[in-house]
Amino acid sequence: MKSIKRILLVEDSQRDAELALDALAGNHLANEVVHVRDGADALDYLYKRGQFASRPDGQPALVLLDLKMPKVDGMEVLRQIKGDPALKTIPVVMMTSSREEQDLVNSYQLGVNAYVVKPVKFHEFVDAVKQVGAFWAVINEPPPGTLQRSESARS
Repeated sequence: MKSIKRILLVEDSQRDAELALDALAGNHLANEVVHVRDGADALDYLYKRGQFASRPDGQPALVLLDLKMPKVDGMEVLRQIKGDPALKTIPVVMMTSSREEQDLVNSYQLGVNAYVVKPVKFHEFVDAVKQVGAFWAVINEPPPGTLQRSESARS
């Protein structure tokens, strides 16, 4: 099974982050998952600034983005990613508890690749993360510039 190299998980809920990390690790869907707790850290990671200034080169193959977070919310992170020619090809999946139609509409207008409402039940949440991860890791072809295990075999 092809495995994507890096996922950026942007989630302020420690419980949801741990569940997502366990689900992704359990299916070996990523070689590395970088977890940040707010939108400001997500943007610092993507732009290699602040505490992430010396992180390895290459962008994540997928951003799993929560909507409602401190400092910078998910909508603003999405707006900046999709508005930047250097970042806009990175797939972004909004994973949120919001069932507000306006959040859904705004996310798609800004260019989100998928919008997933977090299930409340533990096993349903884990299954949803596994399905999202499996789609992006196995079925979807990632954009150029993201790191994949298969790329290192070609170098």
